[in-house]
Amino acid sequence: MDAFSVLLVDDEVEFLDTLLKRLRKRKLDVNGVHSGEEALRFLEANPVDVVVLDVKMPGMDGLDTLRAIKKTLPLTEVIMLTGHANMEVAIEGMELGAFDYLMKPMDIDELLYKLQDAYKKKALQDQRIRDSVEGISRGKR
Repeated sequence: MDAFSVLLVDDEVEFLDTLLKRLRKRKLDVNGVHSGEEALRFLEANPVDVVVLDVKMPGMDGLDTLRAIKKTLPLTEVIMLTGHANMEVAIEGMELGAFDYLMKPMDIDELLYKLQDAYKKKALQDQRIRDSVEGISRGKR
């Protein structure tokens, strides 16, 4: 699989640090921030392929952050994380364009599979766009 970039967004410092270490050991290109606002600033300067986003955060919560990400970077895939079993939030996140949803604490292998699946979806969308642009360019010659 191609290398892809990931941004983790979680206000729980210890959880975020542990997850960053575990994913980096698996050779993932991963960064982390502690709030929705930080995530948007990071993404403005450093677009990524997949965002893993906590739902419950002070300030800008996960759903507000998801809305903002999808507005500015619609092809970026987002996996929502929550420590609370709340199906309404899960459904709303999926309706807003989240790729998937995981409950904390999650199995690291399950997260890796979701990350890979989300990246595959993004890579396919990127390829379709490139093919479409090439087709338009060829048609104008």
